[in-house]
Parts: sequence; C-alpha cells; structure tokens
Amino acid sequence: MAARSSVSPDSFLPLTAVSFEILLALAEGGRHGYDIMLEIERRTGGRLSLNPGTLYRALDRLVEQGLLDAAFHRVGEERRRLFSLSPLGSAVAAAEAGRLADQVRAARAVRLLKRGA
Repeated sequence: MAARSSVSPDSFLPLTAVSFEILLALAEGGRHGYDIMLEIERRTGGRLSLNPGTLYRALDRLVEQGLLDAAFHRVGEERRRLFSLSPLGSAVAAAEAGRLADQVRAARAVRLLKRGA
C-alpha cells in the first residue's frame, strides 16, 4: 500500500455500518473495546449490538488499515488497548458522513423523506 498520507479517504468508501459506528464512537476521543461496544449500543438505541468477536475483528482490521491507532496501557493490574482515530480515520469518517448526507439529500429530492427527517 502507498504511504498512508497519500491515500484518499474516498478509497475506503463506502464503509460498513460496523466500521462507521466504530469511527463515530471514537470521534470524541479514545476508548477501550468494551466502551466502544457500549457507546454503539447507546447511540443506536440497541439496534446494533456487537458481540466481542465481531467488534475486535473490526477493530484489528481498522488498525491494520491505518484508520485507528491502538496503544496498550495499564489499568490497575490489567493491560488494556485504547483505540483512537488516526488522522486518516478522522478524514474517512468525515468522507463517509458526507457520502451519507448526499444520499439523504437524494432521498428527500425524490420525496422518500420529509424535510424534517
């Protein structure tokens, strides 16, 4: 893969719902995996509930792609991974949000959604 700084955020689009929800959960700062899972459930009103295996596979993939940074740190006797958005991850999340906003505008234009929705 080319240097990540030269990779276009658009090349990652469209994101899966799970990937986008993870990026959204990290938009305001770093979290541990369990905190990410809880934030996704809270934000989606329980419509999306990830099992740990699905979550950690997605987190590992996003780290490998350069969209997330992960660092181990100690919490008492435990070592935990703290995940955070990388600069590329932040740009990809913004690009996906823009893509979805365009789709909502298109749905409104053909009257699938009302203006307030």
